[in-house]
Amino acid sequence: MTSASGIRRGGLGSLLVFYRRLGSSYILLFTLITLLSAILIFLLFVHVAINNLKSRTRTVAGHNLEATPWHPFNLDDRHLDTSASRILRCSYLSCLRRSPANKISPHSSPPPACPAFFRSIHRDLEPWRRSRISRTVLAEARKYAAMRVVILGGNRLYVDLYYSCVQSRAMFTVWGLLQLLRRYPGMVPDVDLFFDCMDRPAINRTEYDLAGTGEPPPPLFRYCTTKEHFDIPFPDWSFWGWSEVNIKPWDEQFREIKHGSQKIPWKMKDDIAYWKGNPDVQSPIRIELLKCNDTKQWKAQIMHQDWIQESNSGFKNSKLSDQCKHRYEIYAEGFAWSVSLKYILSCGSVSLIIDPQYEEFLSRGLIASENYLPINISNLCPSIMSAVDWGKNHPSMADAIGIKGQQLMEDLSMDRVYDYMFHLIMEYSKLLDFKPAPPPSALEVCMNTVLCLADEKQRELLEKSSSSPSSTTACTLPTLEGYND
Repeated sequence: MTSASGIRRGGLGSLLVFYRRLGSSYILLFTLITLLSAILIFLLFVHVAINNLKSRTRTVAGHNLEATPWHPFNLDDRHLDTSASRILRCSYLSCLRRSPANKISPHSSPPPACPAFFRSIHRDLEPWRRSRISRTVLAEARKYAAMRVVILGGNRLYVDLYYSCVQSRAMFTVWGLLQLLRRYPGMVPDVDLFFDCMDRPAINRTEYDLAGTGEPPPPLFRYCTTKEHFDIPFPDWSFWGWSEVNIKPWDEQFREIKHGSQKIPWKMKDDIAYWKGNPDVQSPIRIELLKCNDTKQWKAQIMHQDWIQESNSGFKNSKLSDQCKHRYEIYAEGFAWSVSLKYILSCGSVSLIIDPQYEEFLSRGLIASENYLPINISNLCPSIMSAVDWGKNHPSMADAIGIKGQQLMEDLSMDRVYDYMFHLIMEYSKLLDFKPAPPPSALEVCMNTVLCLADEKQRELLEKSSSSPSSTTACTLPTLEGYND
């Protein structure tokens, strides 16, 4: 009995031990499942948070941005890397390392004088000379802008992006500003400005009565203006390269064009006027120009440029350095101004400029019959023919006009482009009646940010166009005195 009873007690004890161990295993399993579930929930939360941050992060490459409503374009043409790692790494981690801005040491020799047309900076900023620019006035520019740029301390740049700009304009424009900070470290003043990187100006002079109410217009920077607008012209993105059409940074591109122009002496170039471009840009001038394509009747050759076909063929037929074979080169505005002006003038041929409506910063250096010949749009084809006939009867004078046009562009090196940017921003900053500060939605952008977001072709041009600290201060800005509008 005792033995049997002991056996039963032993079996019961073993069973209790078994259940205790089983219970411990279940507790451990439950704990592991709970921990694993917590980890999965945490990872899911992180994933959602990352995707949410990714979807809200706007970049100069165009991520999470719609096209400007005032100039719609097809966003499907962009080929962006939309991975969260790329967007977040480039936007939030690329500027962690920075070097302090060291100002340029004083140079013994005085800086050179700026080109005379730099004086137009005073005219462009005249609307705010008396009233100055308040936060309220500046904020009005928001509705016309694709982005807001704030510069602090001479070496930090913040960008608040609102809309995407066509192709890589925003990226290369911001890159240009970063190169300005690099060229003149610690010297660029604190500034707060709005910028639109599309084509046509928006701030109409008829909507603001400066003489009457004294209410100033909103200051808006862009690539061009007209005499009927208050928009402030700024060097366009192509000075640092235009990856979509295989255009190189300005200094390199100018050297190639000038070298190409010297392969054929001026007297041996085709004695006709030449234009090659895209007429399908809502440009009445270019549509009308197509009617002049007759080398016998109008002495003009007008060529249609198909950029899609050129891109597919590796841009074999669109090298700018190969397009200086004619004595006369025609400039025709497109949807607004055209970046082609500087390349046409660089050829050293006689530039025939069809009545321009728009002004870019460098076009203020044009003087009719000195570095170009004007063409009357109301009598387009006969006016082109007359210019060619005049050049044929006055070859030395025509040749001199072409040389002066090319010299105007040679004088406009990237050194001078940066000087123009510097003086424009410096004079503009003097008009602000508040201390600039980046808005909460702005992100800091540095060179590493842009290079991180760029594709291979863009990165090649960006790196080629990077600047280095100048050994001298900027050229001396002409005073307003003596300015002739």
